Formats: sequence, C-alpha cells, structure tokens
Amino acid sequence: MKILVVEDDEFLTKIYKMTLNQEGHSVTTTKDGYEGLKALKENKPDIILLDLLLPQKDGFEFLKEVKEDKKFKNIPVLILTNLGQESDVKKAKALGADDYIIKANVEIEDVIKKVNKYGKKKK
Repeated sequence: MKILVVEDDEFLTKIYKMTLNQEGHSVTTTKDGYEGLKALKENKPDIILLDLLLPQKDGFEFLKEVKEDKKFKNIPVLILTNLGQESDVKKAKALGADDYIIKANVEIEDVIKKVNKYGKKKK
C-alpha cells in the first residue's frame, strides 16, 4: 500500500515511516500541507495519515482540498493529532476524515491496524 504521512514532528514521522515500511508499505512523508498536496498529486497514495497542526497549510485546509478533488476524494484520510476538542473532531469528520486518532492516546500498533483496516476497505 502507498501511504502519505503529512506530519511536522520529525520523531513521529520516522517512527511511522519505519514501522509502516516494516509492514511492507511504501511511505512518503511531508512536513506541511503544501508539500503534502504536491506529494499527493505526484504519487497518488492509497491512504493518508494527516496531522492537523502543520506549518504553512494546516491539516483542515489540506483535508478540504483533498476531499473536494474528484481524483483524490475517495482516498481514506486518518487524522493523527493531539487536538482532542469535540469541535475539532466534528470539523475533521465534516470535511471527510475517515477516522480521528489522538496521538497521545494511541500506540503505533493501533495506527498500523487502522491503516490496514482502511486500506482493505478501499480495495
């Protein structure tokens, strides 16, 4: 599976990339929404892991653009963030997020399970 990780935390990015690569997935990483959109267009992923707090273009803007584009709107987007307010969850879901995961409350193995679950749904 081709996975796009849009995350500005370098430590988390390395962990996601290493773990997902070990699972046999191809992982592209970017640090902000602009880079994420460029990577999305260059190498259409099967699934996107998206942080909301990003420099330049935030995750909400990125998500909105992805879901408004017919070429990309069916790609599952899993939000991985520390924003835990109900209003943030509702906003992300309303914009088309498939799942909302609070980073502080989850183990990497759970993220892998969700990636595999949503990747299978798509096929």
